[in-house]
Amino acid sequence: MSSESNVKLTITLSNLDLDAEGKEREARNLLREIKDLDVESAELVAATEIPEGTKSVGGFLVGVLQAEVSLANFKKLLGFLGDRLGNKTIELEVEANGKKLKVKASSQEELNAAIEQAQKFVAGS
Repeated sequence: MSSESNVKLTITLSNLDLDAEGKEREARNLLREIKDLDVESAELVAATEIPEGTKSVGGFLVGVLQAEVSLANFKKLLGFLGDRLGNKTIELEVEANGKKLKVKASSQEELNAAIEQAQKFVAGS
């Protein structure tokens, strides 16, 4: 499958109530659950370039993971994220066909709006 037909998501858990260890644990749990879905790939993000406001633990960015999924399974993954992360503060970056969309959400309503925006973005790209 060509990468042109895949969508890449970067998910950053930004919950300020968690320390670095808590964010790392949440990210690893989420990663394990995402790998159970039909995704092309899913992994923690290596700390090659550390964005402002993030920390690195064991060579990975704390609370940041990436997944690559086919267009056919993109909506399924977004539905899972909506169910799983509805009450958490997250940043979602969606990349499709060379274009990027970055949205933030800190409530179920904001996450639903972000997911809808991501679906429209991918459909229109």
